[in-house]
Amino acid sequence: MGMTLIEATVRGLVSALIAMVFCANSHADVRAESAMVIRRGLGPEPDSLHIHRAQGLAAINVLRDLREGLVSFGADGQPVPGGAVSWEVSSNGMVWTFQLRPEARWSNGDGIVAADYLRAWKRGLAPGTAGPTASLLSPVMNARAVLAGRTSPESIGIRALGPHTLEIELEIPAPWLLEILAHPVSYPLHSQSIDKPRKSPVNGAFTLTDWSPHAQLLLTRNENFHDAGNVAIESIAYLPVEEPTAELARFRAGELDITETIPSGRYQWLRENLPSQLRVQAYLGSFWLGLNVSKPMLQSIDFRKALSLAIDRDTLARVVLGSGEMPAWGVIPPGLGSFGGIGKEYAALDREARIREAQRLYRLSGHNASDSVRLQIRYNTSSLHRRVVVAVAAMWKQVLGVSTELINEEWKVFVNNRKMGVLTEVFRGGWIADFGDPTTFLDLFLSDTELNTTFYSNARYDQMLSDATQLKGAERMNKLAASEAFLMSEMPVIPLYYYVSRHLVSTKIHGYVDNVRDIHLSRYLEVE
Repeated sequence: MGMTLIEATVRGLVSALIAMVFCANSHADVRAESAMVIRRGLGPEPDSLHIHRAQGLAAINVLRDLREGLVSFGADGQPVPGGAVSWEVSSNGMVWTFQLRPEARWSNGDGIVAADYLRAWKRGLAPGTAGPTASLLSPVMNARAVLAGRTSPESIGIRALGPHTLEIELEIPAPWLLEILAHPVSYPLHSQSIDKPRKSPVNGAFTLTDWSPHAQLLLTRNENFHDAGNVAIESIAYLPVEEPTAELARFRAGELDITETIPSGRYQWLRENLPSQLRVQAYLGSFWLGLNVSKPMLQSIDFRKALSLAIDRDTLARVVLGSGEMPAWGVIPPGLGSFGGIGKEYAALDREARIREAQRLYRLSGHNASDSVRLQIRYNTSSLHRRVVVAVAAMWKQVLGVSTELINEEWKVFVNNRKMGVLTEVFRGGWIADFGDPTTFLDLFLSDTELNTTFYSNARYDQMLSDATQLKGAERMNKLAASEAFLMSEMPVIPLYYYVSRHLVSTKIHGYVDNVRDIHLSRYLEVE
């Protein structure tokens, strides 16, 4: 059964108190560590540290410290040379040739060669691997066919032209390729222990020396890293803390140097009391409610639109969130082009007009305010997520008469249920850009992608995105804008707001640069 609001509130307070007591009694060892240790909040426990299975942001952030692709990110979040020291692109943009660093070594001292990338890519695309982010490699020649099981992984367009020369042939133009090559799905794998990510040699700035579940991941500087001489700190302690209130308490107690987020409702207080430590930045990410359209209740487009229009996004952004977030009517955030489609029409309406349209669509879907319509919203543990879904539930009840059961789940349970789609109806969703192009959001709703947790499938939408791959420049962007407009006319998700990154960073930390990708590799940080 779902919890009542009072029960949930009490439970949340108890959890926060327990977390603070845990902090006080269980982390003295973290405070006692060397001053050359930086302690970072991680959010939830990583879902996996296997490069082909990790999909949560917590896991990806850790993997970026442990491993490196052909390309990496600079302190400012922009792509820079990583495992490759240089590259060339053919005149048609379809063949990329990378020169690997001849001095690069795995953490065990073995040299890093082109075969390590071939091994990883072929394994990551193999159907048996079931990598949730493997579709990011789909621009590579034959990658889509491999993912569909139509051909062997041996046929993908990646070739070793020598021990330190790698060629990548594309099937479709991909101007965002460099960013994909900085994503864990494209990282190389050592020939040893490739299915044992805690034991396998790594090629990043740090190695994993300890993983105490729900307590700490300790990373130590990798002396075999090609740029180890410029890594200032000895260790990174990542501390999984799902509850932002507990994370703030630990930051104020000196147990964290960098937080993953800030608690909802505390933005103004933090601006007034910790102004030099509060860091808020526009961010390439969108938050939405996913709708499992395979469920009978959610198969009506009119019903889905009614749910969307009943939500007062302006109140959500200003009152419930209150940290600079922008109300969202599309899945693509600002900074990636001019999009929105049908959402722009709805955004132009005043609140009363939206309510009237929501109620009209609700009746058109076969319901009225006297019906006993009940939905479930599942969300992973977070006081912010709870505030959002409580507000949404209240709006649905007030405008449409829909009752809502709120179900809170630990991250891994939540991710699994969302993926399986057996229990989920409405669920907390969203996406952070893997690369600076609209397709990083739009591809999530293709019929055949592993990441499509709404189970939306539309041949016309699939074809529109396929057609866009053959276009360039403004013509391509116009096709992508039309694709988003069509997607929003179908409403498999309800966009709520566009993210901002929100962190607390101790004044003793140097080298932390705010950027729209919110990527902050530990190798660039220093501690005073």
